[in-house]
Amino acid sequence: MYGMKFRVLIVLMFIGLQSNAFGQSEASEPQNSTPAIFQRVQRDDRNRDGKVTREEFQGPPRLFDRLDRNGDDELTSKDFLMPTRRDRSAMKTPDDVQIRRDVVFGQGGGRDLKMHLVLPKQSAEKPQPCYVWIHGGGWMGGSKEGGVQQVVPIVRDGFVGATIEYRLSGEAIFPAQIEDCKCAIRFLRAHAKEYNIDVDRIAVGGSSAGGHLAALLGTSAGVTELEGNGGWADQRSDVQAVVDLYGPTDLIQFVQTPGYESHARPSSPETRLLGGEVLKRLDAAKKADPISYVGPNDPPFLILHGTNDRTVPPNQSEAIYKALQAAGVDSQLQLLEGAGHGGPEFAQPEIRAMQRDFLLRTVGDKATP
Repeated sequence: MYGMKFRVLIVLMFIGLQSNAFGQSEASEPQNSTPAIFQRVQRDDRNRDGKVTREEFQGPPRLFDRLDRNGDDELTSKDFLMPTRRDRSAMKTPDDVQIRRDVVFGQGGGRDLKMHLVLPKQSAEKPQPCYVWIHGGGWMGGSKEGGVQQVVPIVRDGFVGATIEYRLSGEAIFPAQIEDCKCAIRFLRAHAKEYNIDVDRIAVGGSSAGGHLAALLGTSAGVTELEGNGGWADQRSDVQAVVDLYGPTDLIQFVQTPGYESHARPSSPETRLLGGEVLKRLDAAKKADPISYVGPNDPPFLILHGTNDRTVPPNQSEAIYKALQAAGVDSQLQLLEGAGHGGPEFAQPEIRAMQRDFLLRTVGDKATP
């Protein structure tokens, strides 16, 4: 357990890093303010790969969320050289975009659901495509904050960007998560004129649990039981392109994959999502599986997964890719050799370019009418 000494170090870390500037390179930032804290966190790095995943972390989930400052669902030295999310939200917006924060897009469990909208500084003459980012965090953590940096680059290519929240598993079990995501899509269509969005060119992307929800949005168009009643029932929730970064799909296969059996335990993220152990909740697991809904009219998919992912087995991405191919859906699977569950391999220029080109080709100005 995390003792008082570690808690004091965390407080000092948040105080000591207030002056760091967002966007600085690691080389330009102070290197002597965080070693003790990071060394403590590194003790949870069971496979010694230099990063601590949510599953490895021995502290409470809320603490993981606070420490995961760049929102990539893993703790590395970079997280301890960045300002807090609260500080980032107050920092200067890039000159070429505008951000509308905490826009209420619907209701979930009796409370407001919110998104951040990232818009071009100058509105285009014609409606623009939209890219919606869904955060990861094992369905039990994470926030919409990290999605801003995910969508800003594509907004500069003529898109409207959105990063959304959804109810986490500690608040509500599945299908609450996908209901909230579908509500966000319906909201964007209902307010398309206000935000200059082309209702027929909405793409969605996400990593890990967010990748799962993005894939489910892509394959479950028209599935009434997943729509929920969060608002804007007169609008469609289908999407026209999906970027799925190492998202789970077939949870039944997942928890029986050698080396990943711990995900079948009562404390696993998958158990918390379904409200019971996966192998005892087979109907719920199938309902949550994007593969269950794959059909020939599904939108194009770009799927990225690391071959050394110790959190979500690569067979999850391989399984949905195989199903999409069998249905004749435009789909691409890129396995990143040696990459884990996220990490620097996914930030390489060629991987970023692959995602950008996919979005431009499918829903951007390069898309075929």
